[in-house]
Amino acid sequence: MSERVVTTIENGVAHVQLTRPEKHNALDRPMMRAIVDAGTALRTNAQVRAVVLSGAGPSFCAGLDFQSFQGMSERERGADGVASSDIATRSHDSPGNLAQQVGYVWKQVPIPVIAALHGVAYGGGLQLALGADIRLAHPGARLSVMEIKWGLVPDMSGTQTLRDLVRLDVAKELTWTGRVVAAKEAAELGLVTRVCDDPLAEAFAAARAIAQRSPHAIRSGKQLFEQAWHADTETALKLEERLQLALIGTPNQTEAVRANFDKRDPRFDDVG
Repeated sequence: MSERVVTTIENGVAHVQLTRPEKHNALDRPMMRAIVDAGTALRTNAQVRAVVLSGAGPSFCAGLDFQSFQGMSERERGADGVASSDIATRSHDSPGNLAQQVGYVWKQVPIPVIAALHGVAYGGGLQLALGADIRLAHPGARLSVMEIKWGLVPDMSGTQTLRDLVRLDVAKELTWTGRVVAAKEAAELGLVTRVCDDPLAEAFAAARAIAQRSPHAIRSGKQLFEQAWHADTETALKLEERLQLALIGTPNQTEAVRANFDKRDPRFDDVG
């Protein structure tokens, strides 16, 4: 079996690439596990400052590989007919099962994750992309919450990501119809950050720019928005205060100030 996901790291930027191009990077069990393993490894890598997530071949990710799951035996199903396979297992440090972690693990990665989308991002492939902080899409990219086509609902963390990006009525309409959305409309709806001719190149440019900023401030910024966005006002403001006070006067924060006054590039230390 060929390797499903390849991670390379250069100058503080990790590139996580889905490598099943002959199947448009469709998600089978080994692909799911490889994606989650890649994200889990990056959660604790202090030398990485930004992540680019992409798919090799003609598409980002075509969603679930249903052919690979058609062989699921009856013993893998409970009396109610619901699958009880390993995709429903949970690790001790995750709120989601294996399938849900495919998308949600990227929200748990403490550094910015930028997804470069081309071809199709359907079903689970879209939910994977929605777990990223930023999504850059090729003009020809097509997106769909496609689970309804198979008589299913989004179950790979889509509830936790769509709510941050689109209105509730839009999420319902996309979920109930499964219609395919072109990149331009996806940007208008909020599914993607912006449309660009070379999303992978621009994703790397953004990741490299982020990697030149204070890694402590970058991580605190992600933590701030992940935890404060749905919090009450008092909790959010206290978190702002706590994270800011923890940064002020630290070596990387003072280096940012000095570099600006000296009109030079800063030299930041990695997170310890």
